[in-house]
Amino acid sequence: MASRQRILTIILIIIPFINQAQSRGFDEQINDAFMPFATWWEGFILSTVNIFGFGIPIVLILLLLGALFFTIYFGFVNIKHFPTAIQVVRGKYDDLESLDIETTSHVHEVEGDIIDTIKDESHHGEVNHFQALATAVSGTVGLGNIAMVAVAISIGGPGATFWMIIAGLLGMSSKFVECTLGVKYRDIDSEGNVYGGPMYYLSRGLKERRLVRLGKFLAIVFSILCIGASFGGGNAFQTNQAAAQIIERFGIEGSASGSIIGVVFAIIVGIVIIGGIKRIAKVTEKVVPLMAVLYVASALFIIFSNFSFVDDAISLIITEAFTPKATITGGFIGVMIQGFRRAAFSNEAGAGSAAIAHSAVNTKYAASEGLVGLLEPFIDTVVVCSMTAIIIVMFNMDGAFVYGDVLNGQALMADGSRLGGVNLTSMAFDNAIPGSSYVLVVAVTLFAFSTILSWSYYGLQSWKYLFGRGKWIDLSYKIIFLMFTVLGAAITLDAVIKFSDAMILALVFPNMIGLLLLFPKVRNEMKRYLKAIKMLKLKNAE
Repeated sequence: MASRQRILTIILIIIPFINQAQSRGFDEQINDAFMPFATWWEGFILSTVNIFGFGIPIVLILLLLGALFFTIYFGFVNIKHFPTAIQVVRGKYDDLESLDIETTSHVHEVEGDIIDTIKDESHHGEVNHFQALATAVSGTVGLGNIAMVAVAISIGGPGATFWMIIAGLLGMSSKFVECTLGVKYRDIDSEGNVYGGPMYYLSRGLKERRLVRLGKFLAIVFSILCIGASFGGGNAFQTNQAAAQIIERFGIEGSASGSIIGVVFAIIVGIVIIGGIKRIAKVTEKVVPLMAVLYVASALFIIFSNFSFVDDAISLIITEAFTPKATITGGFIGVMIQGFRRAAFSNEAGAGSAAIAHSAVNTKYAASEGLVGLLEPFIDTVVVCSMTAIIIVMFNMDGAFVYGDVLNGQALMADGSRLGGVNLTSMAFDNAIPGSSYVLVVAVTLFAFSTILSWSYYGLQSWKYLFGRGKWIDLSYKIIFLMFTVLGAAITLDAVIKFSDAMILALVFPNMIGLLLLFPKVRNEMKRYLKAIKMLKLKNAE
């Protein structure tokens, strides 16, 4: 009954949007009001430093150097322990959770809780490894893999794909670190509800380092930014591109069509997010495999149907990563920046957001979920983004659009029109196999839906960290979140990209500072988990 009342409340809050959307030009009015802030915010977060004559965003330098450091420090964990990560997700080492194998050599207390003995509490988490991965993947494998790849290539050319892949491979190590810390420093209440993520390992972890004020400050900053990111990249961008695809494919007309589609999304999302992480996990573990199979199967079918062009597309991706076309602004550095920037938006490695979902896993070993987490950038960027990129590059072999000529997020097409984001990818699909764009509509809708669900949880956890835990606090966040679901469908791609990009990239600042101060803790957790695996194998061999 309580859930029904909340849903009714949400619907009543959103109804005024429907009435306003009836008026002429409502979508345009929303966009005009939102654009100035989006432009300012993007410029602020992407502040640059001059290196060898090129203006390089500080946030990307921090992201890249941090990921490179973690990769080297942890002995290329992204490659060496990739098979182990697969086995963890498959449940091969689940017996460790029930066996009494003690491998901890040091116990320390933080905020009254003995961190290394959290495994002895009555609850260890709310979801299993696969559900945690599915929830986190649903937050990363989204429209960034479809729309942002198109944006990256239209601005930076085929070579941007190469740097996206490099960023994805390095990002696996960053994801490993942040997900391990997320589980290590999480908070589990008496009812088994989990509260975790960067805000907790920043405050608790840095308290151990006697950096209490810095930890609290970074945790608060991260929470504020994460809430903003949940409204932007995790919500508004998703409904924006889903609405754009639905309107384009089905020829829907009307100045308020985007807002109305957003309202429909908001109602459906509202029904799910009322149930919290357990319901979200149950939905995403079904939706994520479905959307992955649907999209990947369609992409592979197109690639193999045009196999003779694949080698040419891959050649362009590699060669133009270093020697881009003259039309690409910024040359080699410009292409690299586009690749890393879009990869950061797509897989969120280093941003810390996915650690919130992974923190809810039912495990006694923090590093086990760190290994699961490193699979995300591989699935998201190395696999899904690469397939999308190959299709778009093959589509442009005959000059369907101009590399480097982008206005308001849209590329210049051969016929003089402008097209960008998901619609450009859709045209590439349709060009390869007529009618396949309708399959993409379904995939896009599922991508958007699952990503919104995950980010609603990320934002809510941050909201709770700032304002406390309670039913009305939960409800207040969810109402605002659903309003942004409607807002995203009403504004332009350029405005939503500016806001969403900057919001997610902003998370890198507080999160990466914390990772660089706490990474030795991850090494200890990794040693502990690998020792437990070794002991399990010896026990099974007896």
